Amino acid sequence: MHPSDTLYALSTPSKIGKVILVGAGPGDPDLLTVKALRLIQQADVIIYDRLVSTEIVALFPPHCQAVFVGKEAGNHCVPQQQINHLLVKHALAGKQVVRLKGGDPFIFGRGGEELEALLPFNIPFEVVPGITAASGCAAYAGIPLTHRDYAQSVQFITGHLKQGQDQIDWLSLARAKHTLVFYMGLNQSSVIRHKLSAYGMPLTTPIAIIERGTTIHQRVLTGDLAQIETLAQQAESPALIIIGSVTQLSQQLNWFNQQPDLITKREQDIQCYG
Repeated sequence: MHPSDTLYALSTPSKIGKVILVGAGPGDPDLLTVKALRLIQQADVIIYDRLVSTEIVALFPPHCQAVFVGKEAGNHCVPQQQINHLLVKHALAGKQVVRLKGGDPFIFGRGGEELEALLPFNIPFEVVPGITAASGCAAYAGIPLTHRDYAQSVQFITGHLKQGQDQIDWLSLARAKHTLVFYMGLNQSSVIRHKLSAYGMPLTTPIAIIERGTTIHQRVLTGDLAQIETLAQQAESPALIIIGSVTQLSQQLNWFNQQPDLITKREQDIQCYG
């Protein structure tokens, strides 16, 4: 047991609060669900990550305590254990806590781990799903993740590939008519190229890297698997890597980047949020 657990138990009020795990979506505040926005506005405490966009942070109510636990330049992110203890501490103090995560909290968001940390304290919780980055960013880049002519399935893969602990089924990933979406994969682009090509995926397979998707700063870089490392070096995090024939459709279907009036309106909206 953590030393602070005893303190939590001694200071527990007559009414325990609640933790609500909320998905903030990929960045565009208009993609928040109605429920997510309502709970953000009702929160006593909001604990949020760096992937929560500044436009969404601007929607936080003035009365709430906002706690940033993401990564800043030159600093390490707050350890997961410390985040867990923040959730427990505020909930046992009787607060309604919104744990706000970019995308969907149950897709590479450690949402399950954080809810498990609440169980020993009998803290009630709720989950509000969000639009995951793969779905939102692909849609704004004009890339259908499935298409009858190009891809009959899609798979989401984490790009955090620890050396010596690679448990990914690369043979399965390399099959044809399949769309792959790598989260957090920029730094592992060489591994991705090497593994997929080694298991049979042609180096001519089309790819796309979507940088800061659904925001006014969205940029879509396209090429093929042989170019993935070069493209990854040109991109900045947060970014998604999408591999498969469907990425070719971005040239015709990329509606967001091809509508300057829409992006100008988004810039005006941001000024209003601020």
